[in-house]
Amino acid sequence: MPIKSADVEEPQLILTPMVDIVMLIMIFFMVSTEFRRRESQYEIQLPKVTEAQPLTALPDELVVSVSSDGKFYLGGEEKTLDQLEVELSAARQRYAEQVVVIRGDGTGPYQHVMTVLNLCKRARISQIQLANRVEREGT
Repeated sequence: MPIKSADVEEPQLILTPMVDIVMLIMIFFMVSTEFRRRESQYEIQLPKVTEAQPLTALPDELVVSVSSDGKFYLGGEEKTLDQLEVELSAARQRYAEQVVVIRGDGTGPYQHVMTVLNLCKRARISQIQLANRVEREGT
């Protein structure tokens, strides 16, 4: 007696879920995109200059000098620790990336330099440089 064999089903690709996902992604990007007018669409003739420089310059680095006897100087003026901390905090408020250079006397106690480093940390200043000089041979 002959054996009946069932028809083999061919695999099918169902596109409906893929189309749904593509549509959801398109809707997400359309909703999250910020639509704004470009300023270049306006007919404005900009003035011409020979040299262009930014209107505002970056602030100068603050130089804190520490003498061997523990006196602190900022901008050529002697400051107490409290005054120095207020100045550093104010500089950090004006410009977040303020640079502070600490010039400590090489013969003085290291504690004075560490005190200024601690003040910079409390003022949340992260751009700190320790000044030094290169000793040349024969001098």
